[in-house]
Amino acid sequence: MTSQLGQEAPAARATARFVRVAPMKARRVVDLIRYLPTDEALALLRFAPQSASEPVAKVVASAVANAEHNLQLDPAALVVSAAFVDEGPTLKRIRPRAQGRAYRINKRTSHITVEVSEVGGSPELAQKSRKARRDTGQNGPAVQQDGAATGRGRRSNTRGGTR
Repeated sequence: MTSQLGQEAPAARATARFVRVAPMKARRVVDLIRYLPTDEALALLRFAPQSASEPVAKVVASAVANAEHNLQLDPAALVVSAAFVDEGPTLKRIRPRAQGRAYRINKRTSHITVEVSEVGGSPELAQKSRKARRDTGQNGPAVQQDGAATGRGRRSNTRGGTR
């Protein structure tokens, strides 16, 4: 199976379809775990405050189980090689409003797909995994941004006004 990196490697895939989470919200969570080792991805998802982290964690755990059972891969050496969220069907609902009007409410659904593979199979995947760990702060001490430490760069909530 070819992953997003383009190489042929044994990879296990898991998909959760018709999950009642908006795709944009699920993509925020999926972007956190891409190219991370699976144990770190599951630990990150366990403490993520987003509601989409629970179904994404279930899909990651299912992909790890598929790799272990179907392909006999070592679960400790697995990395999230591909993860994406597609849009499912939208449930259209109506909210009654004043004077006979009706507003549309779209309840969006997602298809969450996660693919895991062994990190030893590809040096490019190992490099991306190290970069993902560095970007999410998994290695070493946390570093503050420039504007956060000094208070500069903060936006006021007055929409450009003086008060």
